[in-house]
Amino acid sequence: MSADAAAPLALVTGATGYIGGRLVPELLDAGYRVRAMARHPERLEGRDWRERVEVVAADATDPQDLDRALAGVDVAYYLIHALGAGATFEQRDRATARRFAVAAREAGVRRIVYLGGLHPAGEELSPHLESRREVGEILLASGVPTTVLQAAVIIGSGSASFEMMRYLTERLPAMVAPRWIENRIQPIAVRDVLRYLVGSAAMPPEVSRAFDIGGPEVLTYRQMMQRYAAVAGLPPRVIRAVPVLTPRLASLWVGLVTPVPAGIARPLVGSLIHEVVVKEQDIKTYVPDPPEGLVGFDRAVELALAKIREFDVRTSWRSASTAGAPSDPLPEDPDWAGGSLEVDERAGVVSADPQALWSVIEGIGGAHGWYSWRLGWVARGVMDRVFGGPGLRRGRRDPHHLAVGDALDWWRVEKIVPGRLLRLRAEMRLPGLAWLELGVETDDGATVFRQRAIYHPRGLLGQLYWWAVCPFHGIVFGGMQRNIARAAEAEAAARSRGPGPAPPRAGT
Repeated sequence: MSADAAAPLALVTGATGYIGGRLVPELLDAGYRVRAMARHPERLEGRDWRERVEVVAADATDPQDLDRALAGVDVAYYLIHALGAGATFEQRDRATARRFAVAAREAGVRRIVYLGGLHPAGEELSPHLESRREVGEILLASGVPTTVLQAAVIIGSGSASFEMMRYLTERLPAMVAPRWIENRIQPIAVRDVLRYLVGSAAMPPEVSRAFDIGGPEVLTYRQMMQRYAAVAGLPPRVIRAVPVLTPRLASLWVGLVTPVPAGIARPLVGSLIHEVVVKEQDIKTYVPDPPEGLVGFDRAVELALAKIREFDVRTSWRSASTAGAPSDPLPEDPDWAGGSLEVDERAGVVSADPQALWSVIEGIGGAHGWYSWRLGWVARGVMDRVFGGPGLRRGRRDPHHLAVGDALDWWRVEKIVPGRLLRLRAEMRLPGLAWLELGVETDDGATVFRQRAIYHPRGLLGQLYWWAVCPFHGIVFGGMQRNIARAAEAEAAARSRGPGPAPPRAGT
């Protein structure tokens, strides 16, 4: 927590999401005390700012949770959207915003800051943009001074809009696109969005209104894709506009070509049917431009690609709690209701102490390998690279220790309970979502190694994939079970012999 107890207290809702996760450290650097609100606070473990903030577990649909989260708050950031949550997302957005507005007023909050969508005036808006506009109006009518920031496409590593554009451009050297790719858009770099969000907290109490925010350039979506290709070192893309692709068809196509699922792509694509250009620049009165000016499109892409290449994406659309998206990572989460999970589960007693077994588990991957059919892992890694995934090239940050969020070959560390559990989420290209859990237990003094591979198939293709790889599970996961146990036993034996070089681990 901040050493200055007199500093203003900022509540950041949606702290596990793309913008919220980036806003927290910016507010801390600006001298605010921060309370991070999340439905699943365990997903904040491993963030480098976790120990500097107060974390509150709260559901924005629960008035009692909101009262607790807003108590003593000076400025509240409303970063909650039901994007991708099904056909009723407008009703959910409306009801949640009303509850938050009432709770903020009753708690004596001095300012609400909301990040909404830039939209044209006098047009029938897409459901996505109309919901954003309506939420802004609800918060402005709360009786609490409110700043509504209205942005179009946000350019930054991990942004859903950016990821959609990036994958479309990289994977399709030639494409047929809807004619509204010629509509004008004023994109903005994520670092400028964060600067406006932080600066809005200090606005005078008499200011309560919406502000348009955008970068220094107005481009069509076609121009953005071509400019992205140039920055990324790709040849110019061949793009043909046709009048027949509806937003629904286009979103299904985006869902096939990119990692952004159709449920999230649909509202994003629907927003592109409008021209979204800044109509006023009054925000500069309260949050002046930095001396170097706003970040241009090409520079924003360069910064985003640098983060992606270095695997330094701090937050992403995948981090948010969105039903049915890769951002809902926990297999036990009730949001999986209606789906099916395929599981390969194995357990066995290991003739080693729990510490030795955990040492092997935490050191898995990278140079140590995966303790099973090496040729199979390499072949699957090459296949993943061919289809645009990370393959096995990422390795690991530290050869012996892991933290939540670490990249580990084609996996990402999703949860770690030292000495007990390592859960990895797959980031390889496959028709579904997958996890690998490695656990240590004790039973009547014996050390038990539990291993669980979990797969959530997407559609018929996902089921076919599971059936196709099932015959190899005995080799891959059975071999992993046996070899990790042997490595742990060797580790325990080496420790019992006392100081001296440990034998190399056979992680093949």
